[in-house]
Amino acid sequence: MNENSSTLRKIINRNVERHLVREFLMRNTKKAGFGGLEIKRTPAGTEVTVKAERPGMVIGRKGKIINDLQRRLNDEFQIENPRLKVDEVEKPALNAQVMAEKIASAMERGWYYRRAGHSAALNIMDAGARGVLITISGKLTGSRNRTQKFIRGHVKYCGETANQFMDRGYSVAVKKLGTIGVTVEIMRQGTKLPHEIVIYSEEELRQRESTEQPPEEEVEVEANAEGTE
Repeated sequence: MNENSSTLRKIINRNVERHLVREFLMRNTKKAGFGGLEIKRTPAGTEVTVKAERPGMVIGRKGKIINDLQRRLNDEFQIENPRLKVDEVEKPALNAQVMAEKIASAMERGWYYRRAGHSAALNIMDAGARGVLITISGKLTGSRNRTQKFIRGHVKYCGETANQFMDRGYSVAVKKLGTIGVTVEIMRQGTKLPHEIVIYSEEELRQRESTEQPPEEEVEVEANAEGTE
């Protein structure tokens, strides 16, 4: 029981540490368009990769900002030999965290929540997403809390399919009436769901069989050809 409890405690502490590191980096790279975080443990130490829309703002001039962040990770968190890296977000409109930050920032600048939600949903779908669900909740128009959802395309709400194919991002907009939570869920581009099947006719099957050749057969033909030479 003692070994099991100590192992469980280590797992909990590690997850808490990951969450604190995420909040720290999200707070300090918000202007750069924080798009996610990956933490990998390697024999040489812990590799922390920040995804950002504008990596230059995370690196800083001559690496000043990223070196300072890495020093703080080493001093303030219990991470073994942290190594901080930055990757650029290839398609910001398909990154749930980036879009959540943009919606929250737009609302803080005075955008009406309906305009911010509809605009973001259209941009995400135009970028090629299969579906998007944007949830904005808080004191939107008065003293009472309310929730507004913006849905486009195909969306999965729960289950293994939702966990596998939906990317989620969350941000907070601070306004005079109070804080407003923004959640963005995006079904990835090119996602093929389990229930989606393709039915081919006999002619289409014959065409596919004639054009497709297994790699093993190709290798054997090349080997035989070399042997005959």
